[in-house]
Amino acid sequence: MPSRGIERIRFTSPHPKDFREPVVAAIAECESVCEHVHLPLQSGSSRILKAMRRTYSRERYLSLVERLRAAIPDLALGTDVIVGFPGETEVDFCETLEVVEAVGFDSAFTFVYSPRVGTEAAEMPDQVPEELKRERMERLVEVVQRGAAVRNEGRVGLVEEVLVEGPSRTDPALLRGRTRRNTTVNFTGTAAPGDMVPVTIEGATSTTLKGRETTLVPA
Repeated sequence: MPSRGIERIRFTSPHPKDFREPVVAAIAECESVCEHVHLPLQSGSSRILKAMRRTYSRERYLSLVERLRAAIPDLALGTDVIVGFPGETEVDFCETLEVVEAVGFDSAFTFVYSPRVGTEAAEMPDQVPEELKRERMERLVEVVQRGAAVRNEGRVGLVEEVLVEGPSRTDPALLRGRTRRNTTVNFTGTAAPGDMVPVTIEGATSTTLKGRETTLVPA
């Protein structure tokens, strides 16, 4: 499928129920669509997902992840997770940790549930104490960051196509950009914002990569 001048397209935050086979195939086949999907999980407990009025289960979510990874090589997955939804038990929370570890997300936005006046959830019994929600959040973030660090470390030594955004926020001597997999890269080079440049990855953390602009030699 021709890009018509658009070199990168991201399909983000779809509802899992909308990921039917034609959508998966379109992402896999369209060269402009990046190998990156932000797929909200919310909870790894089917019981809590039902209480949230989500229309998918833990098993359905994991099955979708398998199909996506089978169809799209080198896919990066991001997600959203809510901790402390009313009625969440330690068992429910541990099921969330299990899914996060099993999937191996490249990134995750994590949230502590906060009651909103007038919503059904705010009136539910078994509200989770704030202290417990914070403790669970710390455990979740540790699991997310550990997995993301391992996945990013696996990029060291590779050459990534980076879309330059501007100077690094932490070191103005470096440039900052994003890979097709939506990972931030801080790197040395002379490219201008908007350029697409090859970058050799030389280091990694749980959230970013580090490297140097590289000149590719034609095969």
